[in-house]
Amino acid sequence: MKILFTAITLLLISINTHAQVLGDTIAKNDVSAKPLKLHHAEPLYVDLIRDLGARKGEHELNVGFGINDEKEYVAYKGFAEYEFAVANRLGLEVEVPFEMYGHTANDARDPLPGNRVEGIKLATQYTFLVSKKYQTSMAVGYIQEMEFSSLPDIGHHGKLFEGTTYNPIFIAAKRLTPHIHTLLYTGPVMEQLFETKTWNTVMEVNANLHYVFTNGNFIGLETNMEFSEQKPSFVVRPQFKVAFSPKVSLGIVAGIPASGDNRNISAMTRMIWVP
Repeated sequence: MKILFTAITLLLISINTHAQVLGDTIAKNDVSAKPLKLHHAEPLYVDLIRDLGARKGEHELNVGFGINDEKEYVAYKGFAEYEFAVANRLGLEVEVPFEMYGHTANDARDPLPGNRVEGIKLATQYTFLVSKKYQTSMAVGYIQEMEFSSLPDIGHHGKLFEGTTYNPIFIAAKRLTPHIHTLLYTGPVMEQLFETKTWNTVMEVNANLHYVFTNGNFIGLETNMEFSEQKPSFVVRPQFKVAFSPKVSLGIVAGIPASGDNRNISAMTRMIWVP
């Protein structure tokens, strides 16, 4: 797993180095020249590993918290993530998500799942196309998550990891107008469970439409679709983002199930800080 993640990262670095050499040739001796970067609205629930067309040295810290009504109990979810561009158009991310659980008013006696740090995610993303003519950016990436066991299992059984996931992704974004932005984020998520030695595969397709105001704030709609052997899942997530300063923004997201499954309405906030 680590070898695969390292190999993909080295491959992306190699591609990026070649692209930079071509860019240097075009820019000749202009050391101040920066690669082209288009601004695209970034979804708030399933966000990008780094801005499309990110430039070397850019970095960002995100902290989020959400609540999901799971009918039998309430799940409180949160995460902290740090993303940075190690080279032009090449971004890396480290994320630590966690979950805690509480009773609903009607199920106070039912057992709850164990609170847990969900895992640690390591991700990389390379923007291979930035077209000013077509106002389009495209990228490929890879996410590797080591899934931690629940805190009770770690404490009682010493079982630290319960599985891992492999998630290659493809991203395409296009600005239809200066204010209307679209973005597609898709890829398979393959989960390997260590104890049962089983695999689960889900195909994720996330389509987004945002209206971006002149000051960078936006309102939009994110749709998260999952396709597996079970019934497809479809969640609609209306959202908005407000900037309090050039460095600090707040995003608010609601989750509305649209596929008739057992999910209920959820909500999440995301605080975005650019150091």
